[in-house]
Amino acid sequence: MKTVFNQFTFLTLFTFCGAFFFKSHAQQPKIDQQIRSIFQDSKGVYWFGTNNSGVYRYDNQTLTQFSISNGLADNQVLSIQEDQNGHLWFGSGSFTVSCYDGQEVKVMAKRSMKIKDMKTKKDSTIAGLWFFAGGGVLNYSSEKMTYLSFQKDPKKGQSTSPFSLSRFGVYSILLDQQGNSWFGTQTEGVCKYDGVSFTWFKEKGLAGPAVLALYEDRKGHIWFGNNGTGLFCYDGTQLLQFSNEPKLKRIYSITEDNSGTIWIGTVDAGVWTYNGKQFQQYTIQDGLPSNAVNTIYKDAAGQLWFGTDKNGLYRFDGAKFYRFDFQ
Repeated sequence: MKTVFNQFTFLTLFTFCGAFFFKSHAQQPKIDQQIRSIFQDSKGVYWFGTNNSGVYRYDNQTLTQFSISNGLADNQVLSIQEDQNGHLWFGSGSFTVSCYDGQEVKVMAKRSMKIKDMKTKKDSTIAGLWFFAGGGVLNYSSEKMTYLSFQKDPKKGQSTSPFSLSRFGVYSILLDQQGNSWFGTQTEGVCKYDGVSFTWFKEKGLAGPAVLALYEDRKGHIWFGNNGTGLFCYDGTQLLQFSNEPKLKRIYSITEDNSGTIWIGTVDAGVWTYNGKQFQQYTIQDGLPSNAVNTIYKDAAGQLWFGTDKNGLYRFDGAKFYRFDFQ
């Protein structure tokens, strides 16, 4: 009788635990395979913006999805940023900005532009959160969203207005260590705003195709990624173009790892690295799941994350790329 009871108890517990496990596992959402943005907040939580399924929150245990069904303005999330209050902001492809305050998602702005990029700036003429998109800039400060249009002086390429820029779209923004703001535009190259005037960088083919990526390395050098004429670097005195790599032309993202190596994600040529002397290319032949890499992100621990166009999320362990499946 004792044996029968023990067997019954074991089977009951096994069935209950198994049912609980599979139920919990089934509730874990499946992430979209088109990753457009990656961000780690101040609490160490990861956020992944997708092309069609909103944004996912991952706290190293649970994956939670936010979409239009629970308040997100749009299911395409191109950029993610955190403000000084710890609130998360999401820039979408349908002309909107959403904010998550830890409790709920709210739509904060609707404009006739795509929110391509956004950054926070602590010490500036306008404090708060900056959203750069379309033909202007959105600034959120003191619970107020303000739109500032860009008007360009055709003679000087600049204006006395602190918000003067190109009439063309802004695709990327960088706030450097010296307090300068850098803008990558759709057709006018890159301009730097120092708080007084704008300096334009258009030479060597930089103007024309959109500048989709801006990055400042540990040396203070500014890197430009162009969607057509490749990789550029401004060292403070001169603009260098790395034109000796014919396949390195259409650049989506740029970042730097802990060793000082520059990583470049491209539209169709995989991932490239530059160690200051030579380039190395990684493609699907080297284990990369896709040659289209939308974003590269370095987290607080120095780990590199790669968001691909149709093959999901990957990490690099120093030797190879591996798929991250949220198990």
